[in-house]
Amino acid sequence: MTELAEALGVKIHDPAPPSEIRFTRAGCRLHALDWGGTGAPILLLHGGGLTAHTWNFVCLGLRGAARLVALDLRGHGDSDWSDDYRIATLAADVVAAADHLGFGRVRLAGMSLGGVVAAHVAEAYPDRVDRLAIVGVAPGVDFEGTRHMRAFMSALVPVRELETVVEAAMRVNPHADRARVAYRMSTMFRRRPGGWEPKADLRSPDFPGILAAVEGMAAQLTGLPVLLVRGARSKVLPQAAAERLVGAIPDGRLVVVPDAGHNVQEDNPAALITALRAFLAS
Repeated sequence: MTELAEALGVKIHDPAPPSEIRFTRAGCRLHALDWGGTGAPILLLHGGGLTAHTWNFVCLGLRGAARLVALDLRGHGDSDWSDDYRIATLAADVVAAADHLGFGRVRLAGMSLGGVVAAHVAEAYPDRVDRLAIVGVAPGVDFEGTRHMRAFMSALVPVRELETVVEAAMRVNPHADRARVAYRMSTMFRRRPGGWEPKADLRSPDFPGILAAVEGMAAQLTGLPVLLVRGARSKVLPQAAAERLVGAIPDGRLVVVPDAGHNVQEDNPAALITALRAFLAS
């Protein structure tokens, strides 16, 4: 993890791994990674199909500037699967995490699905959110740009060797960095006797519900400072859509990160750290 982060330009002052947090809400056991720190509390929310570990590179670079906690949304990572993945339910889980940690008002960073959830938290629990950063999602988003990767994710099955999954992922995106792909897959699978199995609940998500929530984001974000981050190579979030959202928010600003696609936090974490440090950790 640290070698990959350093290769991506992340300056690391403390390479120690995070501690694990486990708590339960409405019978669903939830998991998070606590990177410590004594500054403003920041909860980080991953995208669909990913895990809290997608924020590892960013947290290594931001560590010490804030109290950083990355959550596994239900159905992802080491959190339980569920029969309820509504955006409102995921948002309530985020607030429960803040309660469990003793946080009052928090700052949120959400990527893709995590950004949609963060926007809902800001609207439904306005007294709990100080400001938020959204990565890679806004009304007008083109999820067709993720079709091949979503098809890859939905086809994941237990495998004897993790390298089998890495090879399949490289066929989907031959230009990806193999070491980073291998690391990502190691965080998305768990070792079992005889092989590896996906951590995520691979049942089809409610895309109509997610898209409806995306289209309502502008109204949810008008009451607080918002940073929207777009990867310059993103095929998912068009530049025009990003500019429209920021233009509709009284206290909105846009940062375009070079050398990054949809997964900005993994493609160019160093530049994202700079943006988040100025906006969230100040």
